[in-house]
Amino acid sequence: MSEKLIPDLEMQFQLYDVLEADKLCQFEKFEEHSKDTFSAMLGTAEKIATDLFLPHNHIADKDEPTFDGQKVSMIPEVKMAYDAFCEAGFIAGRYSFEDGGMQLPEVLMTAASAYFMAANPSSTAYPFLTAAAANVINHFASSELKETFMPRMLSGEFTGTMALTEPHAGSSLADITTTATKHEDGNYRLKGSKLYISGGEHELSSNIVHLVLAKIPGGPAGVKGISLFVVPKFRLDDKGEILNRNDVQLAGLIHKLGYRGTTSTALTFGENDDCHGYLVGEEHHGLRYMFMMMNEARIGVGFGAAMIGYRGYQYSLAYAKERTQGRSAEHSDPSKPSPIVLHGDVKRMLLAQKAYTEGGMALCLYGSHLIDRINVCEDKEEKESLQELLDLLTPVFKAWPSEFGPKANDLGIQVLGGSGYTREYYAEQFWRDNRLNPIHEGTNGIQALDLSFRKLWQKNGLGLKILQREIEKDLVAMSGPKTGKLVKEFLPYLQKLHDILTHVAGTLQNDKQATLLANAQALMSVFSQIVVTWIWLRQSHVAEQKLAGDNVTEQETAFYEGKLKAAAYFVSWELPTIERDIKILKQDNDVCSTMQADWF
Repeated sequence: MSEKLIPDLEMQFQLYDVLEADKLCQFEKFEEHSKDTFSAMLGTAEKIATDLFLPHNHIADKDEPTFDGQKVSMIPEVKMAYDAFCEAGFIAGRYSFEDGGMQLPEVLMTAASAYFMAANPSSTAYPFLTAAAANVINHFASSELKETFMPRMLSGEFTGTMALTEPHAGSSLADITTTATKHEDGNYRLKGSKLYISGGEHELSSNIVHLVLAKIPGGPAGVKGISLFVVPKFRLDDKGEILNRNDVQLAGLIHKLGYRGTTSTALTFGENDDCHGYLVGEEHHGLRYMFMMMNEARIGVGFGAAMIGYRGYQYSLAYAKERTQGRSAEHSDPSKPSPIVLHGDVKRMLLAQKAYTEGGMALCLYGSHLIDRINVCEDKEEKESLQELLDLLTPVFKAWPSEFGPKANDLGIQVLGGSGYTREYYAEQFWRDNRLNPIHEGTNGIQALDLSFRKLWQKNGLGLKILQREIEKDLVAMSGPKTGKLVKEFLPYLQKLHDILTHVAGTLQNDKQATLLANAQALMSVFSQIVVTWIWLRQSHVAEQKLAGDNVTEQETAFYEGKLKAAAYFVSWELPTIERDIKILKQDNDVCSTMQADWF
């Protein structure tokens, strides 16, 4: 089977044909780049991912990290891959030249991450978490903390984590009990425990910088009393050299369904009352600071889910082309078994995988490109509008691919039949790795609540107005016969979205809010499926234009026809599934909200 992680045509299509990312080079921020430098960077990412990350993906899954009570051990290939990633400058890729980065657009950094996520999501987690933690320090920490930690995180010498979850408090951060007490030296001493901390202990770097949420005694109750601290594994002296071990202890490793190559840790802080922490920003503003990392991670989780799904899709597609069984009417020689890719039900499953994963990929790349549009926008009002659109869509960027990516991997197992659920084939690992993503960085249920109760309505629905503007602008340009037909099927659903949002706005003003709490997933389903349909129409439109051009090769023709068919599949097979959710929302259906605990 082919080990090509992402076909060149797919990456070129998404980046340059649909998003026109090369036009970002017209802006001062990116003027030193060109399509050539972008392509060179992507080529480097593909090579490192293929040569160093991909070969040990299955090995790290079987031989996961171990803890002997003193240190964590893992297969040496992880360190080799991590070092190559750092040496290529990818952790600092989005940072300015002055900070030692490559000053690359966010959409290009996301595209580069596609190769690593498809190749080996568990080894990729270490540098990705580090980049996100460094970003928080860059934006909110004091100049002293920046100078001490950020350059060494961007080089990969230090890694980073975010430590939020506690044994008794998962998503409910208001209930955390880790404390931070100010001492005479001006710093804080932390005490508490954190759970499920990815990358919380390993030997890949000389230090680990934990971003820890804690409460300062005497502060406000709930989330308003949360502060954020930099807590390194090793304390540093005045010259920045490692001084001694901080009072951060590994209580144990957690053994997960997937992502087994990433250490998942239980950490204790201040077991010996000597855990030094350094305040980020102001006291009691920690959750606001951490949300930057969480929101960045949410787009990353969604994109990762799309790419793990895509890897599984490519794997099952290659299998379906090679595996022969039964006879198909399309097969030219009825005396021999047909490749199963010719069977109608296998086509259905492969089309669904294609629609889910390429749709998720395009969705998240759109989100990353939106960040770039915000960063280069000089009009204050437009910048605010685009920021509201990003905020509105962030729950969708996380939740939709992390729901449908695992569904794609589930179908990938089905395509392989009996081979799909054996460890000798990789399809089952793809599903196990991806099954974590609906839970990572805020469960999909939390994303639905965030969308239903906050994001749709903030700033008087400005994000919705901008989304409508963006969709309408695209639909007007879609004049091709095939895409135009899909647009006609899509338009009634846009009206249904408007109607249901009007209804939900009324529900929020009456005594039926409890029903929406239970039915938020239905609203997420309606909203996200309509958004992804728009994303697919954008792809269909460009593919149809490309097919009408000159000198289209046979390979390109097949690729563009595949895009058109996947878009048609999504509109005819997937979009109509939201009718159930629309009905539930219109009824203010109370089946779930009125269920009693002792009736289960």
